Amino acid sequence: MMNETIENTRITVQPVTKSRINEVDFDNLVFGRKFSDHMFEMVYADGKWGEPLIKPYEPFQITPATNVLHYGQAVFEGMKAFYADENTVHIFRPDVHHQRFNNSCRRMCIPETDFETFIEALETLIKLDRKWIPKKAGTALYIRPFIFASDDLLAARSSDKFTYQIITSPVGAYYAEGFNPVSLTTTDEYVRAVEGGTGEAKAAGNYAGSFLPAKKAKADGYTQVLWLDAKEHKYIEEVGTMNIHFLIGDTLVSPALTGSILPGVTRRSVLALAKEWGLNVEERRISIDELFEAYENRDLKEVFGSGTAAVVSPVGLIHHQGKNIELDRDKPGEFAQKCFDEITGIQYGRREDTFGWVHKIGI
Repeated sequence: MMNETIENTRITVQPVTKSRINEVDFDNLVFGRKFSDHMFEMVYADGKWGEPLIKPYEPFQITPATNVLHYGQAVFEGMKAFYADENTVHIFRPDVHHQRFNNSCRRMCIPETDFETFIEALETLIKLDRKWIPKKAGTALYIRPFIFASDDLLAARSSDKFTYQIITSPVGAYYAEGFNPVSLTTTDEYVRAVEGGTGEAKAAGNYAGSFLPAKKAKADGYTQVLWLDAKEHKYIEEVGTMNIHFLIGDTLVSPALTGSILPGVTRRSVLALAKEWGLNVEERRISIDELFEAYENRDLKEVFGSGTAAVVSPVGLIHHQGKNIELDRDKPGEFAQKCFDEITGIQYGRREDTFGWVHKIGI
């Protein structure tokens, strides 16, 4: 299979001489800790992308003056591949992920990439490292495409050179709670993003800026921060590494994409499913006060987050300025469970993919 894969791709492949797979305990996977044998690389220089290459996963050298270390010009994506059966692997919505990747590139003044190279790189990597795809329920092969400024020049401007890489990692659950409800808290001290900023891009610096408030939230006993808008500090935006959804009565309310919220691929999938199932769906601004009012009137049925890493993450508690919203803290809500079952069912090939979300790879 390896020889056939190498022959059937236009990407130059340098296979490993010895696999590291025996170093991995597939019964105890830690998210993002172990990485597969191969990685993809392509370099942008002299105004164009160079030749694509797949080579052994390994450290690489950069100089202390490498642009990204000083000015943070970097974007990334997060995707998953799923073991469907002995002959098939599924990648969930790679076309939408690539669209968002390019949107992030545009915002961060990074040259865009073509989908053909992207999908061919994914297919070749997965075929080469097919044994790294875990088979247990709830596991997957995490895929991390990223691009960073690689000029060795200290100048506060867009780099002229960029490095584009894709690495993969066998993973288990993202949150220690698994699919059990998490707890959230708002913060009066920090904001995640502002309209006109980089909030809608999957830019590296967005995450670095959220680490301190997330650390403080965890010290106070919460799983993540529920972010409010930067201007009025009252409209709900997103949660840590997830988008957020509220089932109020028979309506699914999700904060509108105003430019400061990451347009999540799983968010998009949840909204499509809700519409397909006949639920009222609203993408609009929703204030924290409105949420508490819905809770006090007993109209708030469920709260849950959505994202590639956790898929769907139910919320059992929200804290805001000394007040709490307490939902079922022992198990997920019925609708969150339904979304989780449907999306993961499609990802693992257990349910029919009527939306055409899955890209199938023969292994």
